[in-house]
Amino acid sequence: MSHAHDNSATSPIARAFVDARRGGRALEGYPGLQPESLAAAYAIQDEAISAWPDRVAGWKLGRINTPHDVRFGAGRLAGPIFSRNVWTAAHTPTRFGVIEGGFAAVEAEYVLELGETAPGRDDWTVDTVAPLVSRVFVGVEIAGSPFAGINEHGPAVTASDFGNNAGLILGDEIAAWRERLPGLTCTMAINDIVVGRGGATAIPGGPLDSLAFLLNLLHRRGRRLEAGQLISTGAATGVHDIFAGQAASADFGPDGRIDCLAVPATGAIA
Repeated sequence: MSHAHDNSATSPIARAFVDARRGGRALEGYPGLQPESLAAAYAIQDEAISAWPDRVAGWKLGRINTPHDVRFGAGRLAGPIFSRNVWTAAHTPTRFGVIEGGFAAVEAEYVLELGETAPGRDDWTVDTVAPLVSRVFVGVEIAGSPFAGINEHGPAVTASDFGNNAGLILGDEIAAWRERLPGLTCTMAINDIVVGRGGATAIPGGPLDSLAFLLNLLHRRGRRLEAGQLISTGAATGVHDIFAGQAASADFGPDGRIDCLAVPATGAIA
């Protein structure tokens, strides 16, 4: 059950999440009064970003499903991706840490790279954001939190802990993405069993709509998107729980494949 939120409770919650992530240890429950609004959640997130010893390299978007989208007044939530948790996919599986007793999942994603720092405004649309994008990559978002129930208490709780992000694996660049983006498809497999199929059209409004949402949100939060930052636009095949010892493969057909392996966290998941 959620509870009323006040600013005096923000810092201890942010500190608890930061400490648990840095120590690679689970939290048995939500560490304080659960935020009732996305504004309260982002206040916690902002304090945790300030306390995290790394720079923001980009942002992830997550879908807010019905009926939460109506109650919270948004169809998406956002969270930071930190530079030390951006990995480049290679021929050998990319290893990533999961906290025992916490939450972890893999998501096939289309990742936008910003070619220029975005002007501050909150009326961005799919059409106006397109020129800001320099390149698009295939990717896998590693969702993760020290709190196993991160997704079970509504989007404000999810948003408050870095939007449930624990990293991003960057794959190959997508050629001719402006023409091809709407038709892109992918699958996700865990231990060689396909657990999800989808593509760019599985993201409401498409990946560019995710970018427009993010730019508008960040402007209202007093933040900006800078040139070179990466935007992981949303789960293209769904959110797939994963545990230490399991392998995952995101197959983007002609645009490449990303193999990864979940291992026990030794500390500092972001």
